[in-house]
Amino acid sequence: MDMTLKLRKATYHLWTFTISKLISTFGASVYSFGISFYILSITGSATSFATNMICSILPRALLAPFAGYAADKYSKKKIVILAQICSVLAVSGLLTVSISLGLSLVAIYITTCVLSITSLFSGVTFSSSIANLVNEERIQKAMSFNQMSISIATIGGPAVGGLLFGLVSMPTFLVIHIIGYAVAVVLEATMDFKLFTKKTEEVLEETKETMFQSIKAGIQYLKQHRILTVIVWVALVINFCFGAFQIGFSYILVEKLNVESTHFGLTEGALSVGMLGASIYFSMRKDLKYPLVTSKRGIFIMGIIMAAVALPLLVTFSYFGIISFYFVLMFAFGVTMIFVNTPIGVLMQKRIDEEYRGRVFGILETMAMALMPLGMVIFGFLYDIIPAQWVLLGSSSLLIIAVLYMLRPSIMKQAHPELGEKKPSVETIETVTS
Repeated sequence: MDMTLKLRKATYHLWTFTISKLISTFGASVYSFGISFYILSITGSATSFATNMICSILPRALLAPFAGYAADKYSKKKIVILAQICSVLAVSGLLTVSISLGLSLVAIYITTCVLSITSLFSGVTFSSSIANLVNEERIQKAMSFNQMSISIATIGGPAVGGLLFGLVSMPTFLVIHIIGYAVAVVLEATMDFKLFTKKTEEVLEETKETMFQSIKAGIQYLKQHRILTVIVWVALVINFCFGAFQIGFSYILVEKLNVESTHFGLTEGALSVGMLGASIYFSMRKDLKYPLVTSKRGIFIMGIIMAAVALPLLVTFSYFGIISFYFVLMFAFGVTMIFVNTPIGVLMQKRIDEEYRGRVFGILETMAMALMPLGMVIFGFLYDIIPAQWVLLGSSSLLIIAVLYMLRPSIMKQAHPELGEKKPSVETIETVTS
């Protein structure tokens, strides 16, 4: 295909990918919020609500390596489309049960599991396909658009979910989701997932291996690339420590500072606004020269912000001061998250060989999903026995120390060899020019 035509197709992919991701993530956010409200309204049970959350998290943690294997071994386009079709069928099944028998918790749990699995396969496959859908110069833009979709869904999903839950019946609520997923299928069917592929025929016709051998090969590939291994471990530490921030933020504002629910929602919304603003910034600027350096600085600032959450427990603030302080803090945290995630995502897209990309992203998804619940359990226990400010200060210190060690200068020079090159002095330049 002529390069001009490929670039035009890449532009089309950029917008189609963004719209498709927006529909998927927005739909998932609306569904999650609406179904959670429904479960609480009919049962009033926190256990039932937690069970639905487990049905959403557990399948992702268990099946992510298999999703990565599928993304590397089979047609990415077919996987994405099949996953969206299964989402349509799952919600359609729940709609049928709702109309004929009435909604039951078992039906909701099964649907949540299926949607979690389809979202996993679609998400991992899309993540491993970005470098195939757009040219290398626009990978950062594509990653930024992806983050924008997530931010918009995070901001608008709960609001739309609450609105629909109050205004329409559950069958109508489900029909809207079916239409949304169907539109996503149509958009994804027009995309060429091999537009910028670098796989050769020899690679495509490689020796057959079992699924577990293939997953093991992905782990070996990760071990052989030190920078990628370090990035995975950094991501794990961030996800673990993020549990302290998630629980601590809500615990401090609601239990310790008695912030009203409306104002609490306002401060949480600031996080998504910050993510959206930073995503727009990355979509417009040129590619970062040293992405890992940017991420390292972002993680360092993230640790400082986590520690700052405890400040109103140590220093007296007025009520207005508390709300203003946390609004600014959460906005800054949202910006920082994008300055951490986007550069690392771009670096991984460019560094990981295409034939291993799905398995690496699948392994990362499994480890991240496994550590987040573990972090929440551990920090939830610590908040019950240790003053909140010390838990936050300890976890933020752990994050900062870990990133300073794991992304030490020797590692940074391996990731960006240019950092080790000495700039020529003025005297040297004058000697050469003379």
